[in-house]
Amino acid sequence: MKKLIPLLAALAIAPPLYADTHAPSAAAASAMSDGVVRKIDAANGKITLKHGPLANLAMPAMTMVFRVQPPALLDAVKVGDTVKFHVEKVDGVYTVTAIQPVQ
Repeated sequence: MKKLIPLLAALAIAPPLYADTHAPSAAAASAMSDGVVRKIDAANGKITLKHGPLANLAMPAMTMVFRVQPPALLDAVKVGDTVKFHVEKVDGVYTVTAIQPVQ
């Protein structure tokens, strides 16, 4: 029993033996992605974007609906705009947290 306690203590403070291969780099986490606005649902704070790969989420290119937070971000874009945007998973929901039209 005396040998077990130090062993358990050592295991409790030891770093994990695996690497988190799903964690994005700092650059990827803050990266803006390219997209085109397909639909805006201002009443529900949502936007439909046809987008390229989302590096920070390891998501391939596709068209999908995102929640927008804060909803006032929708005032800066219109349907058909080419945009740069950033998506994060907030409370389990893919959410646009920054968006700007490309000039």
